[in-house]
Amino acid sequence: MPAAKTEERDDKAKDLDLMHPVLALRLLADGQQAAAKAVEEAFEPIAAAAALAADALSAGGRLAYAGAGSSGLMAMADALELPGTYGIAKDQIVILLAGGTASLGDLAGGYEDDTELARRDVRATGISAGDCLISISASGSTPYALAAADEARKCGAKVVAVANNSGAPLFETADVSILLQTPPEVVSGSTRMGAGTAQKIALNMFSTLVGIRLGHVLDGHMVNLRADNIKLRGRAIRIVSDITGVSADEAGRLVDAASGSVKLAILLGSGAKNMEQAEAALATADQNLRKAIAVVSQT
Repeated sequence: MPAAKTEERDDKAKDLDLMHPVLALRLLADGQQAAAKAVEEAFEPIAAAAALAADALSAGGRLAYAGAGSSGLMAMADALELPGTYGIAKDQIVILLAGGTASLGDLAGGYEDDTELARRDVRATGISAGDCLISISASGSTPYALAAADEARKCGAKVVAVANNSGAPLFETADVSILLQTPPEVVSGSTRMGAGTAQKIALNMFSTLVGIRLGHVLDGHMVNLRADNIKLRGRAIRIVSDITGVSADEAGRLVDAASGSVKLAILLGSGAKNMEQAEAALATADQNLRKAIAVVSQT
């Protein structure tokens, strides 16, 4: 059986251990850049995956991520950012990392082969119809990722598969397949490098598009962020000021009046007479800020 692309050797890496350090770094950088380019072939399936996830979240379902090893870490990083960046409720995000918290201290490889663990993890979180699971594996054949995807599908959830090898088993029963066909790694098989870079970029794009589809982005601003520290409060004020045109002092007052909600503060600065009217406009617009601004402007 031929080796997967992610396990092949990069001929340019011959004598890598003898190279001048700067030349070795150039080769490593070239490998990362080539991996990043691979994402350009996956725009359509990434967009389709974002649609599935946004539909699930907007209907009250959950978005789950499943993976093992470095792929699992890429998935976990994307999942953890969603509540703070786009205000998605924590209970709507599920993280299935093979080995759980034990893997955060020791990324042991054995967990990735445990298919029963994957099935138990899916069942324990109650994944079901109305949810969407993203299963990610560089090889596309990691047993944990395969079993998690299969169990989620059996439970009625939509499944998105992300892998770096064409013809990956993970793609066989997925609703959406995202192929990130990265070249062989400079350090053969070290998929935390090129494959991981492509995965990170693809997941960044996926989750950003989810936020856009949910109405949590307006003109490049994250208008549903959770302003729970000094830096983010300052960002919230700048966002409100930029979108509404009010001064920073007035934007700060609006943010306080809205109890830290950027969307509500913007609606107050866009003509909503009070919080009740702002909240009603958001509800009418299904939390989409641009549509809610239009509602306020018509009243």
